[in-house]
Amino acid sequence: MPSTGFARHDHGTCIEDSLAAAEAACAQARLQLTPVRRRVLEILLEAHRAMGAYDILERLRAEGLGSQPPVAYRALDFLTANGFAHRIERLNAFIACAGLEAGHAPAFLICRACNRVAEAEIPPDAGELGRAADRAGFVIERTVREATGLCPACVEAEPA
Repeated sequence: MPSTGFARHDHGTCIEDSLAAAEAACAQARLQLTPVRRRVLEILLEAHRAMGAYDILERLRAEGLGSQPPVAYRALDFLTANGFAHRIERLNAFIACAGLEAGHAPAFLICRACNRVAEAEIPPDAGELGRAADRAGFVIERTVREATGLCPACVEAEPA
């Protein structure tokens, strides 16, 4: 899966395609993508960076879609529970999912300078963690992998 978080791309098409995929997935699973849930997903897609619930709530409030924290948290709970968004543990923030495939196991590359986040695919049982689990007879069901560093744009902007 490509990580569009740092790559140049047609952002408008990216948002449209992701919203269409979410709408189709909701229709197939008979889930309700309410106007607030859809708008929260759209806000996350617009940013391509992790956003806190209160940042999202601020946008919803400005647009007249709700002013109480449960409005944002309920939408985020729905989006994360159904795989349309992810919680970035390190930042206590959320990002739209870059890949809606079933069984998808993301890892997050977080830029410490600009807070942009790229999502990369790494099987949960890959690498040293997978080998340690094998040795222990442990079956990994879910992992949260986050790496902090600098994105390509911020690397270029760093003074030499």
